[in-house]
Amino acid sequence: MTVGYPFSAVVGHDDLKLALLLNAVSPAIGGVLVRGEKGTAKSTVVRSLAALLPRVAVVAGCRFSCDPAAPDPSCPDGPHASGLAPHPRPARLVELPVGASEDRVAGSLDLERALTEGVKAYEPGLLAAAHRGVLYVDEVNLLHDHLVDLLLDAAAMGVAHVEREGVSIRHAARFLLVGTMNPEEGELRPQLLDRFGLAVEVRASRDPAERAEVVRRRLAFDAGPAGFAAAYAGSERDLAMRIAAARERLPAVALPDDALRKITAVCAAFDVEGMRADLVMARTAVALAAWEGRDEVTSDDVRTAARLALPHRRRRDPFDDPFDSPFDGPGGQGLDEERLEQALSETSSEGGAPDKGPDDGPDDGPDDGPDDGGPSGGGGEQAPVNEAPVNPAPVNPGAPYRTRLLAPEAAGRGGPAGRRGRTTGESGRTVGARTPDGRLRRLDLAATLAAAAPHQRGRGRGRDGSGLVLRREDLRESLREGRESNLVLFCVDASGSMAARSRMRAVKGAVLSLLLDAYQRRDKVGLVTFRGAEATVALPPTSSVDLASGRLARLATGGRTPLAAGLRRAGRVLAAERLRDPRRRPLLVVVTDGRHTSGPDPVSAARRLAGVASVVVDCEHGPVRLGLAGRLAAALGGTAIRLEELAADHLAAVVRDVRRVA
Repeated sequence: MTVGYPFSAVVGHDDLKLALLLNAVSPAIGGVLVRGEKGTAKSTVVRSLAALLPRVAVVAGCRFSCDPAAPDPSCPDGPHASGLAPHPRPARLVELPVGASEDRVAGSLDLERALTEGVKAYEPGLLAAAHRGVLYVDEVNLLHDHLVDLLLDAAAMGVAHVEREGVSIRHAARFLLVGTMNPEEGELRPQLLDRFGLAVEVRASRDPAERAEVVRRRLAFDAGPAGFAAAYAGSERDLAMRIAAARERLPAVALPDDALRKITAVCAAFDVEGMRADLVMARTAVALAAWEGRDEVTSDDVRTAARLALPHRRRRDPFDDPFDSPFDGPGGQGLDEERLEQALSETSSEGGAPDKGPDDGPDDGPDDGPDDGGPSGGGGEQAPVNEAPVNPAPVNPGAPYRTRLLAPEAAGRGGPAGRRGRTTGESGRTVGARTPDGRLRRLDLAATLAAAAPHQRGRGRGRDGSGLVLRREDLRESLREGRESNLVLFCVDASGSMAARSRMRAVKGAVLSLLLDAYQRRDKVGLVTFRGAEATVALPPTSSVDLASGRLARLATGGRTPLAAGLRRAGRVLAAERLRDPRRRPLLVVVTDGRHTSGPDPVSAARRLAGVASVVVDCEHGPVRLGLAGRLAAALGGTAIRLEELAADHLAAVVRDVRRVA
């Protein structure tokens, strides 16, 4: 038997452990999202929780874990007789792999019974196995969209519906949802993010003594797991008993009107969207009171609940880090404590939420003039072309705006999953079956059996040795539909000629807008910048658009314009990515004013990239224009557009042009 690492032996991570324990007390809170860098024991802590959960009483032989005291009337294994003896078993922790198929998650036709008995029967999936337990999704941010949809539906309704392969099933699926993720590998789909009741940020300790204790315990566990676990058996037993006692106390915990007003006032003060945050905070505060052995929620409970339930609900666009937003306090972590305390103190037992004062609105900072940050990119003086110094304080990007689709249409044969265009291939939802046009790629057993059914007439059923008659023309393969994503590589001019404050703010706003589009379409993005005498890969291709936007915000400017070097570096990045993932189609977006002042001829460098779908965003400004951006686009075989044409209303023609490139 495998021995797991004890929950009570984990060093630090107090917020994570508290969030998991509160969900164990009250699963109605809605689960936990664990967000943090690699190597921080996220998975270890989550997996160790299952050993603490109270045992579950189930109906013996029920594959859907029905409670004998209140069996599910729609259980596929039912109906269950009343008064059945309970069959206790440990609570399950079911892991949902990122690469799981829809059949594995939702369930499918029972192949054994179909082949041996010739009957349709349902084989439960992971959602059924997780009922009344824990469903753990490691790398939840990398989960395919169609699996996310299944998960969202089940988590919201507590019921899983399966309509496929001639099977129509409905079964209960209530579980504690726990997801872990590394934000460097990409952010979480916003709809799923909000479904998690609580969220915590996990980071490795910077205290040498604490880090030493982590290493000491891990080495001891690896040397003798059974002995190490035995040393913490008492602590584990105490935690399990405390969870059980808190569960019993939970229904009797009171939520006074004063505490409820504090909850709603805090949610209003932090401008969270919808009402889910209020409900989650209320449930968390009640669970915390039960965990602490109290019969009534206090202000401290509300304060702690806010710190766990609100940080991930304050995003306004995909580039607002949920744990590093304008509402954060010093250090960029958690909630702004001053704002939290103000909301709590201004809500009296008789009054409601505090009124917003005249100075409580968002601070937009100093006015940079009418041309700052908009799609037009106008305004501001032209910086010297050759000798502009590096900008010591990088300019923040302008506000992002909606752009049109800058991509060729889907290739149609199964690139990586995204949202660029519909495609048939190896991933996505099963939408039907077809006769293979060559090599059989993925057998659709249900459709194959249906096609072979006419040959079975008059033959015996069951295990009588008659066998299944199957012909070559009966074979069917699954037809799957998904959406492709691209690699969008930005090649951005950071030279001195782009350094005028208002213009660089507009340029960064434009690139940020294109990054926003890439995020929404599940694209991989990379960032190459060029200035001075060289080009730099500011961000290797990644699925984390947060990283790209952060690098963009910190981008300094100045020096000459080595445009050819930038294009050559972009070409090397694209070539390397083509070897790594040949199915992902590249899109090159060059952002420059075309003021080439250093290095070889950029038009010759551009010709070597011909054939890659390309867009050149022309930022040239001033009364004298050289027109190099247009020549670059022609050499690339792409399209040139002015910076002011990036807004959605101006891009219809651009989209058509880029599609013709493909």
